[in-house]
Amino acid sequence: MLHLSVTVQLDETKGEQKVLLLLPPVMSAPPPAGGGGTLINEVLTDDELRAVLTRLGPEAERDAFGLVCRRWLRIQSSERRRLRARAGPDMLRRLTARFPGVLELDLSQSPSRSFYPGVIDDDLSVIAGSFRNLRVLALQNCKGISDVGVARLGDGLPSLQSLDVSRCIKLSDKGLKAVALGCKKLSQLQITGCRLITDNLLTALSKSCLQLVELGAAGCNRITDAGISALADGCHHIKSLDISKCNKVSDPGVCKIAEVSSSCLVSTKLLDCSNVGDKSIYSLAKFCRSLETLVIGGCRNISDASIQALALACSSSLRSLRMDWCLKITDTSLQSLLSNCKLLVAIDVRCCDRITDDAFLDGEGYGFQSELRVLKISSCVQLTVAGVSRVIESFKALEYLDVRSCPQVTKDSCEQAGVQFPAGCKVNFDGNLLESDPSAERFF
Repeated sequence: MLHLSVTVQLDETKGEQKVLLLLPPVMSAPPPAGGGGTLINEVLTDDELRAVLTRLGPEAERDAFGLVCRRWLRIQSSERRRLRARAGPDMLRRLTARFPGVLELDLSQSPSRSFYPGVIDDDLSVIAGSFRNLRVLALQNCKGISDVGVARLGDGLPSLQSLDVSRCIKLSDKGLKAVALGCKKLSQLQITGCRLITDNLLTALSKSCLQLVELGAAGCNRITDAGISALADGCHHIKSLDISKCNKVSDPGVCKIAEVSSSCLVSTKLLDCSNVGDKSIYSLAKFCRSLETLVIGGCRNISDASIQALALACSSSLRSLRMDWCLKITDTSLQSLLSNCKLLVAIDVRCCDRITDDAFLDGEGYGFQSELRVLKISSCVQLTVAGVSRVIESFKALEYLDVRSCPQVTKDSCEQAGVQFPAGCKVNFDGNLLESDPSAERFF
């Protein structure tokens, strides 16, 4: 039998208290008789050991705690709050017994490696019956679940605050309406790619989930202005709204949510909402002075005038703006954004073919205000090396520059012109335009 001596030491350096768990080498034989040592398990109660566990910082330290002995492992398991697993009903029941205090459960599947059907309705029945205190549940890409299983979550998880069923392609209004009715504390809902969802779900959310602050409904193309307006009628504190590729949503819906959630809204994503135009941007500028992230790529009816209004209204909040394929946008918009938005760190104007070198010319001579870190200007065919040189001179903190498919801007032409890119800046001269760089995408 192996014996392990464990020392728990309190470090109070710099006025802070921190628990140090010291694990000396394992002894292959018991300590000598009469050695005077005291076994820690005979001294500390379960509550005292839990107090030690709560003061451990990194996950590695908490894992080391559970390796001491079975008792410590049991205590560590009872205190675990997050769990990510791939398990069927039998294994889920065993996990319930071992981890009774779990508050966050992730059963999501990888979109590229997911096994079909993976999680099924029977699994959801176990979750609803066993993890009664669950607050966060992630089921991304679980293609085997249906309305029947999801409805059981509404019956069994009254404390649920966050649900992610993105790309669970069988789900419709029926199952998620049961969640809305039963989980009144729901504050975050991700239904991206659930194409059977309609305005009926948004109406149910507005009546039952008044604490909702985040809704991700990209690709739910049956949602219309009526649904967005109904959501706004009940949910007055939306902070993040993603209705990208919901091409039946237009200005009336966006204007309604902007007005109702004016002081709260910080992120709005309207990618490829082709019916959204200047009225929506004017409304965001008028009401949403805390807006930090805006995605309007593919909204081809948006013009310079509304972007200028946005740049002035959100000059102290806007951090990232994606407006690729906004074909009416010109140098005027870019100059206004760069001159006024002090916190702007990322901007995407790919395929805006009216952008020229003058976009980066500081006409007033005061210098651009933004500390730009990411600039995507691929397929802006009028740009030249002179424009890129102005970018480098103006934005010393630049980390990523995308100039793919700019025929007058190549690696050779930049070298010949003596352009010196910042040491930490990644410049993308070529490559597949359909591929994105994770270091840049995280800003949008």
